[in-house]
Amino acid sequence: MTAGILDSASADAGARPWRLALRRLARRRAALLGLAVVAFFIAVAVAAPLVAPYDPLATDWRAVRKPPSALHLFGTDELGRDVLARLIWGARASLMAGLVSVSIAVGVSVPLGLVSGYLGGAVDGLLMRMIDAMLAIPFLILAIALAAFLGPNLTNAMIAIGVAQTPIFTRLTRGQVLAVKHEDYIEAARAVGNSHRRIVLRHILPNVLAPILVQATLAIAAAIIAEAALSFLGLGQQPPAPSWGSMLNTATHFLSQAPWMAVWPGLAIFSLVLSFNLLGDGLRDALDPRRG
Repeated sequence: MTAGILDSASADAGARPWRLALRRLARRRAALLGLAVVAFFIAVAVAAPLVAPYDPLATDWRAVRKPPSALHLFGTDELGRDVLARLIWGARASLMAGLVSVSIAVGVSVPLGLVSGYLGGAVDGLLMRMIDAMLAIPFLILAIALAAFLGPNLTNAMIAIGVAQTPIFTRLTRGQVLAVKHEDYIEAARAVGNSHRRIVLRHILPNVLAPILVQATLAIAAAIIAEAALSFLGLGQQPPAPSWGSMLNTATHFLSQAPWMAVWPGLAIFSLVLSFNLLGDGLRDALDPRRG
């Protein structure tokens, strides 16, 4: 009975900050703009078969490197393929890389961070030394090495990016657990006989989700850049499948003859990454109770 009252009170107390956070987020125009742009890219990627004006793989040797026109709004590439169609389909690869790789990182690192922070002692020491070893390698270098080891394709690139981002989320989760595990409501949950599993999942995890959510939003932006870099190097999405990174790689050979081949994928990466960063900054401010 007492445990049920504690759970109910904890749920009510946890719901109010999230409602306040949504209100604070609604007042941040930059974050709402970022959210709108992200939603636009997601809608375009999902509806790619319906909105793409041409088959992204279809070649037309009569329209090689044609500038933007009424027939091809963003021009064509070195094989006569429509750049707009390839941009739309390439959005799928970038968004999948961002969402899937961050999901992998969160799915692996949050349980590790919870266990490490809650148990402490030798378990914490061992896990943190492993995380320190991974953090000693720059994120992109680690992702490139893992992608090269696993093999060049989009699935392996997403796994590599997810593994490379794991140390950041593990450290963040552990730090948040250390900050809350000695709070009064956690001690009260222990006093009434809650199991360690219940304390971690019902009382600690909901109270450490906010910074993890903010970091996940920012990490998606980093993952999109990483996927573009891996595709640029030939370790991500493989031709002829469209990818913004591989489109930039091809465009480097035609910068003087067909600059639009580089401009549009570059602008797409810039817009999507900036939007996720604006959304992440807005979420950080909205979820921080010290900010107005």
